[in-house]
Amino acid sequence: MIHETAIIDASARIGQNVSIGPWTWIGPDVEIGDDCVIGSHVVVKGPTRIGKKNRIFQFASIGEDCQDKKFAGEPTELVIGDGNVFRECCTVHRGTVQDQSLTKIGHDNLFMAYVHVAHDCVIGDQNIFANAVTLAGHVHVGDFVILGGFTGVHQFCKIGSHAFTAVSSVVVQDIPPYIMAQGHNAIPRTINSEGLKRRGFSAEQISQIKRAYKTLYRSGHTLNEAVAIMAGMQSPDVQLMVDFIGESNRGIIR
Repeated sequence: MIHETAIIDASARIGQNVSIGPWTWIGPDVEIGDDCVIGSHVVVKGPTRIGKKNRIFQFASIGEDCQDKKFAGEPTELVIGDGNVFRECCTVHRGTVQDQSLTKIGHDNLFMAYVHVAHDCVIGDQNIFANAVTLAGHVHVGDFVILGGFTGVHQFCKIGSHAFTAVSSVVVQDIPPYIMAQGHNAIPRTINSEGLKRRGFSAEQISQIKRAYKTLYRSGHTLNEAVAIMAGMQSPDVQLMVDFIGESNRGIIR
C-alpha cells in the first residue's frame, strides 16, 4: 500500500490500511489515521494530525509553514478530522502563535483543486470549497457552507453555517448563517433556501429564516433594532443568526 519511492520519516505514525503514492514525502511529527489514501507527489509536514478515511490527491501540500512574515519557526499544528477530500494542488498551512497555534479542519469537507487554507483557519464539517477558493489567515467557517470557485475571504472573517457564495465573490466582512452572498465586495442576495431544503429544514423553519433575513436586510431597521426583533422570534434557527452577529468582530455584510 506504500509505494517504494515514497519517503516517510521514521517518526511518522501511519495507521492501518493507508495507501501512499509514489514520490510522496511524509515528514516528522505527522500522524495519518486508518484508511487514508495519499496520492503521488504529496508533501505532508508536521506537526500534523490527520484522521481516518481522508483522501489527498497529487501535488497537495499539507501542514507547511505559514506565509505570515511574523512566523519565526515556532511549534504550531494542523489538525484534520475524518473523511475529508483534498483535490489536486491544495495547500493547507499550520497555525501561528499569534492565535491558537492551530489550523483545524473538521469532518467530511471537500476541497477542490487549488484551494488554499491559510494559517489559523478553523473549518467545521460538511463544507464544499470549489476550485481556487482562498481563505486568508484566521478565517472561521461553520458547517454546510458552499464557497463558489475563486471566492476570496479576507483574514479574520467568519462565515456562518449553511451560507453560500457565488463564483468570484470577495468576502471582506462576516457572512451570517443561511445567507447567499455575491459580488466584489460580497453583499447579501437572499437565503440559501434550496440548500436548507436539501438538509431537511422544514417549510416553517425556512419561513422563519426568511422572515429574519427580511428583518435584517429589507426592513430599514438599524442593525441593533433588527437583532432585537430577531431575538424575539423564539426560533433556534434564527437565534443562530443572532448569536453570530453578536460575536462578529469585523461586522456583517450589509
